[in-house]
Amino acid sequence: MARVRNITGRTGRPVVNQFIIETRDGDYFQSYQTVIAFREPSGKVWLDRDRWDYSTTTGKYRNGFLGMNKAETERAIKAGQIGLTNLNRDPQAPIYGSMMD
Repeated sequence: MARVRNITGRTGRPVVNQFIIETRDGDYFQSYQTVIAFREPSGKVWLDRDRWDYSTTTGKYRNGFLGMNKAETERAIKAGQIGLTNLNRDPQAPIYGSMMD
């Protein structure tokens, strides 16, 4: 069963359109209707290759989800510590399955 919650902002209030989705397969960060990041239970992180750096606002909440800033994220991608894939490939398919390509 999945649990969906809004990200909490600096004031402690829920942030509109920014979500954490907790599943048995791992945790997702979704901004509006777009999945930006996925963290496996092992800690491995995947970012959507086309949308991970979509906007300043998305980046702000992505940084919070990942626990690193944009420069650190870029270094982790370059080092292969964070994978890039299409997390939004097929809205009918399970998101997790799209990371296996």
